[in-house]
Amino acid sequence: MASEHTVGFEPAEELAKVRESVRRRFWVKLKRVVAGLPFAEDLLAAYYCAFDSQTPRHVQVALLGAVAYFILPFDFVPDMLPVLGFTDDAAVLATAIRMVATHITPEHRDAAHAALQRGGDRVDTDSPGGGA
Repeated sequence: MASEHTVGFEPAEELAKVRESVRRRFWVKLKRVVAGLPFAEDLLAAYYCAFDSQTPRHVQVALLGAVAYFILPFDFVPDMLPVLGFTDDAAVLATAIRMVATHITPEHRDAAHAALQRGGDRVDTDSPGGGA
């Protein structure tokens, strides 16, 4: 009984659902919290890398997990707590970035910087390496 799988254990169709959910919810939360987020540029670079069609699938999965953790409504440390609220999000993101740092390109970082200059407005027609 063979089914189409990506790297890991999730069927490709499940990963596609997760990707679209993350894509929709990411920009809403980012715009809401970007002013107080010291790791916003790294988060955006990870987002652009995760949705870049040139990024290997295993890297996309790792980064999507970190970005999804940022947008999830539950946390180990609630995001509304001053100072401490995003420490768990930052730790998850930093770990994911360390694992796949060589795949986050200058183009992803440039796109992240440009998005922050626009105030976190969504520009998602797609990411720098050709989209997803």
